[in-house]
Amino acid sequence: MEGSSSDKLIVVTREPEGIATVTINRPKSLNSLTRPMMVDLAKAFKALAKDNSVRVIILSGAGRAFCSGVDLTAAQDVFKGDVKDPEADPVVQMEQCPKPIIGAINGLAITAGFEIALACDMLVAAKGAAFVDTHARFGIFPSWGLSQKLARFIGPNKAREVSLAAMPLSAEEAEKLGFVNYIVDQNEVLNKARQLAGAIMKNSQDLVLRRGVMNTTME
Repeated sequence: MEGSSSDKLIVVTREPEGIATVTINRPKSLNSLTRPMMVDLAKAFKALAKDNSVRVIILSGAGRAFCSGVDLTAAQDVFKGDVKDPEADPVVQMEQCPKPIIGAINGLAITAGFEIALACDMLVAAKGAAFVDTHARFGIFPSWGLSQKLARFIGPNKAREVSLAAMPLSAEEAEKLGFVNYIVDQNEVLNKARQLAGAIMKNSQDLVLRRGVMNTTME
């Protein structure tokens, strides 16, 4: 592996067989995102999209959470300036990335973390993990398409319940609704994600790279 560093908040590792793992590495703050972290996450996906040695990307969070959303202590910095800059927008870069992205959801995915999970192609979740949308609670409009995407994944009425009531969606229920692909023990999340990545890499690279066309067709 290369690129691993315990002091980086966005860590990228590349494995020889073609799997890259992007880790949100701020476990003491439940991987809440600051503006620099969001920019670095966007840059990571843009770089991996261009890296011909990478065939599948796994996105994970360090510690007991996937991502608890935007760091509210730094929210003013997060939302100031050109928040629509695609170069600094992790979800835009994920959606433009032609490589399949597997979300390894090891714990809570809250608001922005939920939206990042929605930008993945497949999800492997830990038992007891949950997805929470708190936009309505804090009076913040979803900026990454959650209000449109979620209804397509889990149905319009359930999406309204999750968003308007800020009702947690458990990984177990999300699997039943077709949003989560697999549920495993927490210590097996990355292993299962790598197993899924390996299965993808056995197939035609030209076809698995047609992610954007597939998403457009499914919409």
